Amino acid sequence: MSIGSPKIILPAEWDNQIFIQLTWPHIDTDWAEMLDEVNECFVQIAKAVVQYEKLLVVCPDAAIVKTLLAGIDVSKITFVELSTNDTWSRDHGGITVFEDDKTVIYDFTFNGWGMKFAANHDNGITRKLYEEGVFDKQTDYRNLLDFVLEGGSIESDGQGTLLTTAECLLSDNRNNKTKDEVDAILKDLFGLKQILWLHHGYLAGDDTDSHVDTLARLCSPHSIAYVQCTDQNDEHYTELRKMEEELQAFRTLNGDSYVLIPLPMADTVFDGDDRLPATYANFLIINGAVLLPSYDSPKDEIAKQQLQKAFPDREIILIDCRALIKQHGSLHCVTMQYSTLL
Repeated sequence: MSIGSPKIILPAEWDNQIFIQLTWPHIDTDWAEMLDEVNECFVQIAKAVVQYEKLLVVCPDAAIVKTLLAGIDVSKITFVELSTNDTWSRDHGGITVFEDDKTVIYDFTFNGWGMKFAANHDNGITRKLYEEGVFDKQTDYRNLLDFVLEGGSIESDGQGTLLTTAECLLSDNRNNKTKDEVDAILKDLFGLKQILWLHHGYLAGDDTDSHVDTLARLCSPHSIAYVQCTDQNDEHYTELRKMEEELQAFRTLNGDSYVLIPLPMADTVFDGDDRLPATYANFLIINGAVLLPSYDSPKDEIAKQQLQKAFPDREIILIDCRALIKQHGSLHCVTMQYSTLL
């Protein structure tokens, strides 16, 4: 960073948040055949969020969503009507960055996870939210649409460390750049001191090319929760064991090993012959709580107990996400937090 350049911080998810974004499912999305089921999941997420902080709902028709949210305190919810392709706020949402004492919303290109799905409407949401005045007047907007980046592909500790996966960020259908080039771009944009690259780990059925938020999550500057597979007959065993070894080799900025908190491998879930990417790593940290995906399994409680070790001062709230994994995502994938300096 050159002399006179701003001090840039990519906040951690556990830092203070001003609101959470949900981009609501509707009849013109891939959720059409199971709209009632996924709506119930979104209602439960909304109900949990508004207990702790404000919520932003992006949707084509606010009246429909308000009906679904009857009985919830909508005074804490901002509705913005926009056309949308889908519901994955984590990946089309803006990314909050602090530059000196200024909050900036970075707007990267979302190209449907390497041009797998249409994203023409979703890719314009962040700019339109800024134009609608959703963010306060002290917040700036930064057009970074010359670079493809999804929020689910990066994890920050708020102190200069980024955790990510090579499989996703080095995908030819995103930026077609070398590791050194991507490394330099991210360090410059986010004021990073180190990037921890995972080269192993995946989940069958994942459309994102191994987003880090399905595999391993920073929970503090010195701890990481991750998916551990102990079943040698599971197709994921070898790759997740190698990922675990990578995590064991990582060091904090102080040179210490990370405290590693294993989360159970979710029970196998199939849609026909296709295995779905159920994962407990796809949790959402909010002000005062953590929302943890559940899958109607005894492992739900095990995951909750493990995650409580990472967040002893936060309530762990289980959210049934069996609907979400039918479209190959989970709880963190459909949410995006916006942080505040206050």
